[in-house]
Amino acid sequence: MRARAFAAMLVVALGTAGAYAADIGYLAPPGIPAKAFPPPQRPVAQIVSPSRSAEAHRDSLDEAGEIARLLELKPGMTIGDIGSGSGYHTVRLSPLVGPTGSVVAEDVTRGYLIELARRTEGLGLTNVQFALGEPHDPRLPASSLDAAILVHMYHEISQPYAFLYNLAPALKQSAPVGIVDLERPTSEHGTPIELLRCELTAVGYHEIATYQLAGDGGYLAVFSPPEQAGRKSPRDIVACGDRAGIR
Repeated sequence: MRARAFAAMLVVALGTAGAYAADIGYLAPPGIPAKAFPPPQRPVAQIVSPSRSAEAHRDSLDEAGEIARLLELKPGMTIGDIGSGSGYHTVRLSPLVGPTGSVVAEDVTRGYLIELARRTEGLGLTNVQFALGEPHDPRLPASSLDAAILVHMYHEISQPYAFLYNLAPALKQSAPVGIVDLERPTSEHGTPIELLRCELTAVGYHEIATYQLAGDGGYLAVFSPPEQAGRKSPRDIVACGDRAGIR
């Protein structure tokens, strides 16, 4: 009987996973291919976990609240949680933006999005969309985001110049892009701030401000997207090297 019960539960679980997976895909046509851009001239960290650390610890530092205040996130906004992973910020931003706003949880790992879809359903969050992305392209609709956050994941983007270039059209004019990372080499799951500035500037983003977050939260660097009119061609982007402090 136990074996039959377990088998029945497994069938239900697999069926549920299939249902979630069917609803998760790309939200926009592909952007410019990765081959049009220079590869990064520094290590790329491997994706090893959908979460940086225990959520209770992050809550004790008020990580989500601090980032929301510094970026001036408000009800009614559509916010992209780029590289959402387990959804730490997604489930906290959802109540903040409210029923007139939305959160777009984007990730390149479909399994993470499936688990996050289950989580948001269990929490009764109805204003979350799920977007499958590619390592060089978040595949998000044009002018769909009022703001975007990339939290402790920038060092894992294997094609940063292509990814940033293809992200830009999804951002509304002057939409803030908040990148959170640690001041350590990319091979150690951080991004030196000078390297970050160099790579975003190379694509045409403009730095607005940099803040030190509480505790071990790292820094929050805020950028505005490049102007769509007259932005540089992918072939004109020059990869940052040792001068950006990558070692």
